[in-house]
Amino acid sequence: MSAAPESPAQWHRVLTLLADISLFIGARSVWTQGASHRLPVAGVVSLCYVSILVSGVLALVVRRARSLARLDLCVLATAITLALCTWVMNHGGSDEALLTTQAARSLVAGHPVYGQSWPWLFGHGAALTPTVSGGYDLTYGYPPLVPLLTAPLLWLGHGAIPATAVGTGSLLVGTVVLWRMLPVPWRSAATMACLGFGFLPMYARLGYPAITALALLIPVVVRWPRIGRGGRLGAADLARAACLGAACAAQQLPWFLAPFLLAGVYAVRRGELGSRAAGLLVLRIAGVAATVWLLINTYFIVSEPGTWIRGVALPLTQGATLHGQGLADISLYFTDGSDRLGWYGHASVLLAAGLLVLMVLFMRRLGPAATVLPWCAFYLATRSQDGYYLLMTPLWLAAAVTAPPAEFDGAWQPRPRLFSGPHRRTALGAAAVLALTPALLSAALAVSGSAPLQMKVAAVGRAAAHGIRANVLTRLTLRVTNRDGTALTPHYMLTMSQGSSTYWSVVAGPATIPAHRTERVEIRPAAGKFALSTKRSARIRLRAFTATPETLSSAYVRLVDRAAITRVHKGG
Repeated sequence: MSAAPESPAQWHRVLTLLADISLFIGARSVWTQGASHRLPVAGVVSLCYVSILVSGVLALVVRRARSLARLDLCVLATAITLALCTWVMNHGGSDEALLTTQAARSLVAGHPVYGQSWPWLFGHGAALTPTVSGGYDLTYGYPPLVPLLTAPLLWLGHGAIPATAVGTGSLLVGTVVLWRMLPVPWRSAATMACLGFGFLPMYARLGYPAITALALLIPVVVRWPRIGRGGRLGAADLARAACLGAACAAQQLPWFLAPFLLAGVYAVRRGELGSRAAGLLVLRIAGVAATVWLLINTYFIVSEPGTWIRGVALPLTQGATLHGQGLADISLYFTDGSDRLGWYGHASVLLAAGLLVLMVLFMRRLGPAATVLPWCAFYLATRSQDGYYLLMTPLWLAAAVTAPPAEFDGAWQPRPRLFSGPHRRTALGAAAVLALTPALLSAALAVSGSAPLQMKVAAVGRAAAHGIRANVLTRLTLRVTNRDGTALTPHYMLTMSQGSSTYWSVVAGPATIPAHRTERVEIRPAAGKFALSTKRSARIRLRAFTATPETLSSAYVRLVDRAAITRVHKGG
């Protein structure tokens, strides 16, 4: 008698069903757009709904594991189709896509890519990145791989379309690679993590270079503790090392992951081969990655070395204003500011170093989390937006499935004499605390700082509309007191939401406030007018950033209350 076909595990059914359900996210909005503007897209999305419904039924009724595996492929194909439909309807991109496309155009034209300011790309819905020096980041600040990939696609159209095509294509390729490399029962998890929730396709459509870096990191992370097993680097291992170098040439986020992976590979291989062989193996991996990185950057190193090095380091040196969902929110929202903003950046770097030390000390316990630990450091950074966390989440999945704790059972952990005596646990605990203490102290310094400037609104200028005073500001007169011991040059902005706004210009009064002095300063919106919200619940925040030292001073102001107006400038 022939053996009965293998029945799929129930958890496999549930995982397939969850991946299928996740495809509903965002499908309706794409269908609505298509029905209003492109009927063929709406028709394709309607067929995707059929696929989702039928797949939901089949996920619960098929009786063979092979049939469920084929259904996983159907769910993946449906997800890819929906992602392409969404890109067709929404390919306007973001500031990142505009900068990438312009960099590609400059490259094709033989013009410099780095250190070039392109202000005309902004101001039409594209977000600006303000800096504490009172300006904006208007240059390309990423490694050059993504512009190189974008250049052949410039024929697709104007605007940011080529860069969004690279981002979306990279995500789809990365999803297929992850799907194929995972064990069969886990493949629908790749569909769900990469395409199902909708946030990664959104970043891909916005043209984020980090999506291309993610796609290149996927083959590196899958089964990464097995790299160099037996002391040999096969063709697959060399390809992984090359992908690591290419990922580092696409965006800066892989720079933070690479030390954790290399340290993990060294610890696992040292437990197997010894220190010398493991060290040589990791050096070969790092050498291949560095060679690929240099090859991709060679043209720019030769043609524009000074601006190139400043450009690829820009996210680390630009001095951008606070933004995100991290610890810096305390100074941005919950207090009046801080005169130690620079310590947020120090805390972030120190936390990354401390977490790396912890992983090396406790490799058998923390090794499986090597793909998650680096992103914890961004919670302390001045730019702590959630994109730094979620953009690499498929790597978390890849490691969870293919790099379980059992892979690290024999990994080397440094245990000098101090850590091997009768007080071993105490010594290890003290070492862990010591590794994190510098970051915690730096974060405490940043949070506990006080606002160096005290600001009060002395007069408000409003525009007039048909003889009636409107909620449109044209000027603000401030009384600014410098409570710090050094002269400060503040740059002012007014915000009514969680984000930053454009800077206002000083039209009267000193630009620099001397130490322990109070000055009267008149500022004007960059566009000449600033519209206030008519909602009573709107919270208006006046902020002032300084670059040397990096400080933030904030104050809530009441400008909607007409009784507080002491002067009205009609017509601006």
